[in-house]
Amino acid sequence: MAAPVPAFASRDPLSPGFWDERFEQAFTPWERGGVAQGLRKFVARTPGPLSALIPGCGSGHELACMMEASWDATAIDFSPAAVQIARAGVGQWAGRVVEADFFAYAPPRQLDLIYEQAFLCAMPPSMWPRIAARWAELLPSGGLLAGFFFFGESPKGPPFGIERAALDALLLPEFECIEDSEVADSLPVFAGKERWMVWRRR
Repeated sequence: MAAPVPAFASRDPLSPGFWDERFEQAFTPWERGGVAQGLRKFVARTPGPLSALIPGCGSGHELACMMEASWDATAIDFSPAAVQIARAGVGQWAGRVVEADFFAYAPPRQLDLIYEQAFLCAMPPSMWPRIAARWAELLPSGGLLAGFFFFGESPKGPPFGIERAALDALLLPEFECIEDSEVADSLPVFAGKERWMVWRRR
C-alpha cells in the first residue's frame, strides 16, 4: 500500500519552496537513491573526462559517479533543501554542488555535456521552450545532452510527460538524436514511460 501524500503548502513547481517541502518531508518518488544503469554505462564508455552540468540535481548521486570517473562536473539546484541533501551525500565533492537557477547560472568553463534526469518533466510544458533554448545556449556544437526523457500525457504533473513528436519539435532545430534506448531500471513513477537518449548539439 502506497504511503499517503503529505499535505504541502506550495503547488508551484517553479518555486524553490515547492521542492524544499518535498525534500524536507522525504516525499521524493523521482529519487532512486543511486545512479541509473544508463548513466553508469554512458560514463564508462565515454572516452576522456567531460565537463558536465547536472541541472536540478536533487540528491546528487550522479555527481559522484561523474567525479569518480575524473569528469569535471557541477551539480546545481535552486532548492536549498536539495542542495543541503546533495552536499551531505557526495562527501569530498560537496563544493561541486551549487545553489543556482538553471536559467541564470553561468558555467565557469565550456560544457561538453548537460545531464538530463527528471528536470524537463519537473517543469510545466510552458517552460519547455525556455529549457531547450538554454540547453542549446550552454552547449557548443558537438556538445551532448544525455539522459532520461519521460514520455506520455500527464497534465497534472510533476512529472509532466512529453510526446515524442513534441520533444522532436523542441530539440531538432538545434540537436540531433544519436542514441535512443529502452530503460530497464526505471523507478515506479517513470516505469515504461522513459527512454535513455543522447542528443548532439548541431
